[in-house]
Amino acid sequence: MVLHKTDPALQELLHRVLPQARLHEMQAVTGLSGQSWRLETSAGTLLARRTPTPAMPQVNRQREFRQLLRLRGSGLAQQPLAASRDWLLLRWQPGEVVAPEALASHLPQLLALLGCLHRQPLCGYRLSLLPLLQRYWQQCQQRHPSWLRALRHLQQQGEPKPLRLAFLHMDVHAGNLICQQGKLSLIDWEYAGDGDIALELATLCATLPQHTAQLIADFAQRYRLSPDVLQQQIHRWQPWLRLLMASWYQLRAEQTQSAAMRHLARQHWQQLHSPF
Repeated sequence: MVLHKTDPALQELLHRVLPQARLHEMQAVTGLSGQSWRLETSAGTLLARRTPTPAMPQVNRQREFRQLLRLRGSGLAQQPLAASRDWLLLRWQPGEVVAPEALASHLPQLLALLGCLHRQPLCGYRLSLLPLLQRYWQQCQQRHPSWLRALRHLQQQGEPKPLRLAFLHMDVHAGNLICQQGKLSLIDWEYAGDGDIALELATLCATLPQHTAQLIADFAQRYRLSPDVLQQQIHRWQPWLRLLMASWYQLRAEQTQSAAMRHLARQHWQQLHSPF
């Protein structure tokens, strides 16, 4: 979809950062969140990420901008330009989005990329899943029968004590990986923050379940941890991650009224009590 009229808030942000730039075209970027736009300007290609309306828990474009500023020069992420309450403006990341079926072939590079990310200084924004899950519950209109039971069970259980705190991306999947000349970089940092490396690994295992053993062995070696201890920690995080994924799809399905999103939400509720 191409827009010919631009949000005044975006125009103002663009003018503030690049006062001489002229906007030629604004085109929606495909993705689950549906909040990103490719801008063709006289100063080059940019990416604009809009603050979701209605709001999505944890998404804050100004915080995302600060996270990206911390990574500037690391080669891990695209270059941030500016942010406002409504928009985040970045340089476009050249390259090709990794296809889901090709993700496994990029695994060695991806693990090296995450190793580099986890060595970055902590950002000071601590990820806490229980308040996040509670916000999803409060914002949704339709609540799955097992949702409240699962939420109360996790609340009683308490979040696992981290094995090791690190700066996490927290949304690693093929659609958020760009490959350019054989080098990988991550995009979409809206859920990033400080958390347990085992939680990041649990999200990756959910994406690549057939490679779980390899992922655990590699992470254990990189962080000098016992593979058994790491596997147990992943097991502790999995119920939290399942409920988080199901809650996210449920809210997006209600917000977008998309048949595809409703299908994904139903699928994730069905998987809530299944092993990864």
